[in-house]
Amino acid sequence: MKDLAENKKAYFDYDILERFEAGMVLTGQEVKSIKSGRINLTGSYVVLKNEEAFLLNADVPPYQPKNAPPGYDSARLRKLLLNKSEIKYLIGKSQEKHLTLLPLRVYTKKGKIKLEFGLAKGRQKQSKKELLKKRDVKREIEMELKARG
Repeated sequence: MKDLAENKKAYFDYDILERFEAGMVLTGQEVKSIKSGRINLTGSYVVLKNEEAFLLNADVPPYQPKNAPPGYDSARLRKLLLNKSEIKYLIGKSQEKHLTLLPLRVYTKKGKIKLEFGLAKGRQKQSKKELLKKRDVKREIEMELKARG
C-alpha cells in the first residue's frame, strides 16, 4: 500500500474513534492526478445523503491543466463505495452528538485508489495543549537518552 496523501491536521484536531475504508468514484484524469500525489484532504469531510456516502471539498487539481475538460471542478462531490451495512452503521453513529466523518488518508491497494476515513470527535482547546506538552516531554526524553547512550 502506497500512501498518496494524508490529513495530518485531522489527527491533531480530532480524536479518531473508528476507521473505515472506501473506494472512490473518479474520472481518469482524477486518477492520474491522485496517483501523482496531487490531492489535498485539508478541510474535506464525508457526508451521508440518501443512504450514500460522499467526499466533500477534497481538492484534486487537473492532471494536465491545459487539457482539463471545460467546467472541471477540482472540489466536486465524489461518491464513496461502501457496503449498505456500513452506511447504515455510519448513519446511526453520525447522528450522535459531536461526531463527524473525516478523511484521514488516500492510498493505493491492489491498483485501486482507496480512502481511509474515520469517525471522529472534536478535541477541546485544552486537550490540544496537553497533547503538545506530552509531545514536547517525549521529545526531550528521547534526546536525553540519545545523548547519554
